[in-house]
Amino acid sequence: MKNFALTGYPLGHSMSPLIHKELFKINSKDADYSLMEIDPAFFEDGFAQLKTLDGFNVTIPHKTGIIPYLDSLSQRAELFGAVNTVKNENGKLTGYNTDCFGFLRALETADISLGGKVLLCGSGGVSRMFAFESVLAGADLTIAVREADVDAANRIKNEIKEKLQKDVKVITLDEVDGCFDLLINGTPVGMFPNVDNCVLPKEKVLACGAVFDAIYNPLETKLLKYAKEGGLKYSNGLPMLVWQAVVAQEIWFDIKFDANRVKDVIKITESELKK
Repeated sequence: MKNFALTGYPLGHSMSPLIHKELFKINSKDADYSLMEIDPAFFEDGFAQLKTLDGFNVTIPHKTGIIPYLDSLSQRAELFGAVNTVKNENGKLTGYNTDCFGFLRALETADISLGGKVLLCGSGGVSRMFAFESVLAGADLTIAVREADVDAANRIKNEIKEKLQKDVKVITLDEVDGCFDLLINGTPVGMFPNVDNCVLPKEKVLACGAVFDAIYNPLETKLLKYAKEGGLKYSNGLPMLVWQAVVAQEIWFDIKFDANRVKDVIKITESELKK
């Protein structure tokens, strides 16, 4: 049996074991997936355990801290400076970033194009990935943040300028104005239990052509309710969560998944979240 895990701190309740176990079933893989909580203060000791696995996923706060322990990085992991998937091949550990492919496949599933004028709300780790992918797709990107996060947004802007030689615009959420082809929410605004909050007023949401919200608890945030009422294309973050796990298994096992089978796993995960 092959063994895989998710490491982070704290982990709390995670959907990852359920998702990976459902994906193992699709390809009849004799494999197990567990949670391995490692305190950053004792990461070196915990890493010895991770090295015994066939592969593992990495979440906050280890996505950057894991890098010095790895033998090599994929192109995307190097570009983002963040790893969420590691493959152990004969003791050689390679770090990947599958969040980006999860995001791109989630958009594809919802028939949402990544391009044109993109408004990204947020400047955290996931927003950084959204920003890079938007620019790589040729989008005209505006990053909108709270006043307190302007410096963080400017760091993303400067990194994109340095690595991709592209300009992006940084504004505060209050300054958002005009029409955008796609609105991406990378902030936790609207997440359970603060479900009555929305990152932007309704009229500004409805000035966008489509909406992607990284949040999946609740499955329908206030932001997505606005999008639904306005007849916009939209997606929550659950397909991204499942698809990034799919891409991780494609890397671990060198296989491809059928999109319809993945949709079934998304439905199973959705049912579990509704309980």
